[in-house]
Amino acid sequence: MGLGRGASSMRVVFWAAVLLVAYTYAGYPLWLYIRSRRRGGVVRARGARLPVSIVMAVRNEEKSLGAKLRNLLDQDYPPQMCEIIVVSDGSSDGTNEILAAHAGGRVRALPLPQPQGKAAALNRGMAAARGDIVVFTDARQRIGAGAVGQLVDNFADPSVGAVSGELILGSEAGWGLGLYWRWEKQIRQWESAAASTIGATGALYAVRRTLLTPLPQGTILDDVYLPLQVARQGKRVCFEPAARAYDELGDAKHEFRRKVRTLTGNYQLLQLAPWLLTRANPVRFEFVSHKLLRLLIPLALAALLISALFLPQPLYRLALGLQCGFYGLAALAGYRDRLSWVGRLADMSRSFLLLNTAAAVAFFYFVTGRRAVWIR
Repeated sequence: MGLGRGASSMRVVFWAAVLLVAYTYAGYPLWLYIRSRRRGGVVRARGARLPVSIVMAVRNEEKSLGAKLRNLLDQDYPPQMCEIIVVSDGSSDGTNEILAAHAGGRVRALPLPQPQGKAAALNRGMAAARGDIVVFTDARQRIGAGAVGQLVDNFADPSVGAVSGELILGSEAGWGLGLYWRWEKQIRQWESAAASTIGATGALYAVRRTLLTPLPQGTILDDVYLPLQVARQGKRVCFEPAARAYDELGDAKHEFRRKVRTLTGNYQLLQLAPWLLTRANPVRFEFVSHKLLRLLIPLALAALLISALFLPQPLYRLALGLQCGFYGLAALAGYRDRLSWVGRLADMSRSFLLLNTAAAVAFFYFVTGRRAVWIR
């Protein structure tokens, strides 16, 4: 009887894990797709030209800051309607000298004498902003010449409170992390069409200044916290694929660190804004489905593997073999250029493991209080 109950429990664990993984990666996107087709949440008006403040927080960015300032000054947007505010968060390299050389005219430099963190630097920039629309961007990524105008276009619709641009990675034609990133952007586009996208692209997004709220000290994901605050105030958060920022996909080590930071930030959001899990959050279902369930996937994968080990039926033996085979493919990822489609599967396997290992590490970082606020 004991063995029978144990096997029954393992089957429950196995199928619960299957349902969680299937819903997170396929069920939720399918629901979004159907909902977006039914609602067709297009922006009702375009063509706004409103005063804009571009806010950027930097620390020790002397290698990229000069090029980024030129990129912003060359934007195809009326110069008299666009100011650039750069907050230097206690930089100790040549960042402040570069800002001093560009200060005056449209560029306003706000150096902080001591590092206070990105959230504090952004708060300083938001407080200084005078434009109706505040555009956020980072120092490293180049943005398209018309990106600011394409973001602002959406604010002609009074229901729109925030707009996310699209981040284009140089390796998007590849598999693995590139494939993951393309799928992630598709989900955001469906969310935007259905109601509001959950968060924004940190490299390029815009918010109505009247809807901005100060970031709590140490906030990791300003590009999720601020858009969710906009949604809380009854305004839409849209995705604008025509407004583009460009970057290169980093190596596996860099992308792992970046993903750990992002997922740690998702845990932190629950601590900073417990209202996210209440009725005060109009996109609570989407937030849980898109952000929180992904944090549970490492646990579900471990449960799937362990339960299959203890179930002798052919179906579970097959499931065990498929799991071991898929994970084993990760070892071949370094040979993907020579292995054709097998190499592509190997790259997908390695990326899948990397992302879910990052989720497990993020949980450890959060419970131990470790933070990684600045990742350039």
